[in-house]
Amino acid sequence: MKVSSLLLTLLISLSCYAQDATEIVRKADEKMRGTTMQAELTIRTIRPAWTREMNCRIWIKGNSLSMILILSPVKDKGISFLKRKKEVWNWMPSLERTIKLPPSMMSQNWMGTDFTNDDLVRESSVVEDYIHTVTGDTIIQNRVCYIIKMIPKPEAAVVWSKVVVCIDKKDFIELHSRFYDENDELINTMNCYDIKLMDDRMIPTRFEMVPSDKKGQKTEMVYKMVSYNKPIKDDFFSVEYMKKLL
Repeated sequence: MKVSSLLLTLLISLSCYAQDATEIVRKADEKMRGTTMQAELTIRTIRPAWTREMNCRIWIKGNSLSMILILSPVKDKGISFLKRKKEVWNWMPSLERTIKLPPSMMSQNWMGTDFTNDDLVRESSVVEDYIHTVTGDTIIQNRVCYIIKMIPKPEAAVVWSKVVVCIDKKDFIELHSRFYDENDELINTMNCYDIKLMDDRMIPTRFEMVPSDKKGQKTEMVYKMVSYNKPIKDDFFSVEYMKKLL
């Protein structure tokens, strides 16, 4: 009887611990995204011999709707990406074509950067598609952080086989992430810097994605303007509308 009670207590404790980890990830995700989010950002792709800069505008509503519009350079101006639930489209104005991206393309690099398509359009959900476990603590940028391991749920179609995130305990700001493939090899590392007040909340404004096997290569994403919780109609996130953003 005592053994059964101990096992039950242990199982309840483990369940609560997992729920706590999921709630931490949820709070960090909601803090960055809000109910709705509109932003202007610069993406800088850095290579040993060259640097390329791109300016974009993004709109996000909840976890299932998002739109990305490229404003510059001129040759890419007007290219847009749309996510509705689990479906992702790409509008190419130079070809006058809309392409539906298959799940297999989510792991590919977005527009030649070190971010994947999934990093930008977020087909997968960091909250719903993973099992979360707190594995320890660490200090990053003088902030005490949770270390949380994220393993995909069996039914989830995601890019990574494991993600390790570090989230500030006080303000629920994600400061560091590591992305692993099916062989448990580190592929990308993301660091988040320059925490500033943007609209109504403190968030990182510079995200740096660094591939582990490519020396001198990285991509920076810098938020220049962010607006939270302003109404956006669901109809805005449509294949028809993505062609009319400019």
